[in-house]
Amino acid sequence: MTKVKILLDSIDKVKNFVNTLIKFDCDFDISSSRYTIDAKSIMGIFSLDLSQPLDMIIHKDGDVSDIMEAIKPYIVE
Repeated sequence: MTKVKILLDSIDKVKNFVNTLIKFDCDFDISSSRYTIDAKSIMGIFSLDLSQPLDMIIHKDGDVSDIMEAIKPYIVE
């Protein structure tokens, strides 16, 4: 399991982000305050407060460098 902070502050970013994640065969969750949703769900993402960074959990054991490289444009420090 790997945890990163992401920012999805536009409709295009959300669409491209979800299209990136569906290429991977593992589960992803995004949480904002007390809500946690499936990161592959566009409708779920739009139910969150997108003005703030979100916590994303990658549910994969082992090397996640390919995933991290794919989502690099969305990662915030």
